[in-house]
Amino acid sequence: MDSARLRQTALAMVANHKGLLAMDESTPTANKRFAAAGIPQNEQTRRAYRDLIVTTAGLGRFLNGAILVDETLREQTLSGKPFPKALAEQGIIPGIKVDSGAQPMAGDPGEKLTSGLDGLRERLAEYAKLGARFAKWRAVITIGPGIPTRSCLQANALLLALYAALCQEADLVPIVEPEVLMDGDHDLARCTEVTELTLHTVFHHLVTQGVMLEGMILKPNMVVPGQRAPHQNSDEEIADATVRTLLRTVPPAVPGVAFLSGGQSGEQACARLSTMNSRYRGRLPWALTYSFARAIQQPAMDIWHGEDANIPAAQKALLHRAECAHAARKGEYTPAMESDQTNEG
Repeated sequence: MDSARLRQTALAMVANHKGLLAMDESTPTANKRFAAAGIPQNEQTRRAYRDLIVTTAGLGRFLNGAILVDETLREQTLSGKPFPKALAEQGIIPGIKVDSGAQPMAGDPGEKLTSGLDGLRERLAEYAKLGARFAKWRAVITIGPGIPTRSCLQANALLLALYAALCQEADLVPIVEPEVLMDGDHDLARCTEVTELTLHTVFHHLVTQGVMLEGMILKPNMVVPGQRAPHQNSDEEIADATVRTLLRTVPPAVPGVAFLSGGQSGEQACARLSTMNSRYRGRLPWALTYSFARAIQQPAMDIWHGEDANIPAAQKALLHRAECAHAARKGEYTPAMESDQTNEG
């Protein structure tokens, strides 16, 4: 394990008020989103869409890294350039999703356990040769009657820690993603309770497995009420609850916290991240940044619709959402940025 390289890469992933783009949808997920947008579902359209993303001029002004899937890491852009090289030329560090998805957990109805450890050491070595410098593993935590159970939290946390240790052995920075889902009608206090317990459990196992905290990135959910909760809290309440939870659970040695959007709109995710960074500027031990997927990509996908003629407009929308996230990282996002884009359109 090259400790210095891991630290350097982790710091680079959260430097200069930039964040990460999660473009690591599995084939079933990508096809589902394409179907909803009326786009043909096949390898050619997935490649064309991801080409649209990585060839967007200026994207590197707002992104430090991009998370790919196995298919994309091995493919070339439509101009014949390997995707990792195309990203690197924009100053964007290539990464790779390495888990195999969440499966139903035996004995715990409604809960899931992430798979993918089998053969992971060999896959990580290959991914490093293909140009990846970091990896990602997602665990799914559901809030509901009687759940999450301790057994679910413990099992998912152990898998995250084992994955992270293997990544660092291969000199890849692990993104550790324990996502407490927004699904449900739970309130902010319940999400706070579950998120705090989840993160305590995860860091216990990370330390037990000898993971170097300076060489990893945490990718958690923001602390928010469930999407069906009767009361939806203000951005300020969500920002305060999220930061309090992180201060109680995340060691200062961790270089950065890169939030997932988790079903929030791009506007919501940016407003809440910006509120955190403006209210707590200079008072936190780690960077608060973004690792958004749909909150950056979705408008571009809707505009593109699988048509080459729509690529310039789609890339403009993608760049705008990335710029908004970048502003949020600095605590400078405002709703006026959205109206300015609408007027320009």
